[in-house]
Amino acid sequence: MALTDFSVAVPANGYRWWYLDALSDDARFGVAIIGFVGSVFSPYYFSARKKGLANPEDFCSLNVCLYGATGHKWCMTERAQRHLKRTATQFKIGPSSMSWDKDTLIIHIDEITVPLPSRVRGEIRLKPRVISDEVIALDPEAQHHWRPVSPVADVEARFDSLDISWHGIGYHDMNWGARPLEVDFSSWVWSRAALGDHAHIVYDRVMRDGSQSGFAVRIGPDGALTKITMPKKIELGTAFWRMKRPAHADHKIEKLTSLEDAPFYTRSLFHTVIDDEKVAVFHESLSLDRFRYPIIQKMLPFKMPRRC
Repeated sequence: MALTDFSVAVPANGYRWWYLDALSDDARFGVAIIGFVGSVFSPYYFSARKKGLANPEDFCSLNVCLYGATGHKWCMTERAQRHLKRTATQFKIGPSSMSWDKDTLIIHIDEITVPLPSRVRGEIRLKPRVISDEVIALDPEAQHHWRPVSPVADVEARFDSLDISWHGIGYHDMNWGARPLEVDFSSWVWSRAALGDHAHIVYDRVMRDGSQSGFAVRIGPDGALTKITMPKKIELGTAFWRMKRPAHADHKIEKLTSLEDAPFYTRSLFHTVIDDEKVAVFHESLSLDRFRYPIIQKMLPFKMPRRC
């Protein structure tokens, strides 16, 4: 049985996404993938929503980011509804797909990189080590939700187009909402780390009204969430686009690597100590204030071509 239902209806102006990331056992390769229905970062969806109620199935994409020894690869071609097929077990968008085969999530990838075009063709297989049914509302009105479907998973990756394959530890979650992110959030920060069969996850949000709300959780082998004390807030420093990257850690941060550096979004990887264990941490910082800037909306199509 599928651990997530890809066929769930998404309301007008809303969104649903399925996210996974992984780091190879030798730390030479990394990957982050997001399947979007109602792409929250789409300039085309943003423009359509300004005119009224927009159909999220007309703004779908599979975002594929590869890191490591073969260089940085970025794919995010947005496609209209006619390129989309959704069932309970499969999300198919253009030539790529995410699907459940019993207890394994399989991602078939056939995408083109931007801005310099090259083909990325391969397969990711994610087998959950830990499964969680827990759902947390991310805003007071419960318009936005998060579920850490598999906070710790075993991952196999193979990319025929790049002639690489590897094994590693990964993570899979999903988010959904009835309103655009920028309506309710000013910014947010998220990070996750795997500690054996446990996961450590931090969410820190600034709401549109200026109020702050954050939490840290530990997820055990049974999938249950336990709220823990929020680690100390630190600044990772800015990169080219001068995006602030607040993070949370109680120990020294080492080996900071900027994976994505965009005008309104960063993804980073660093190492720190959690519960006396040295771990790798995936970290994201998002500014919805910046996302709304007209100049950024004009820049985004260069990173996100569209096929109607």
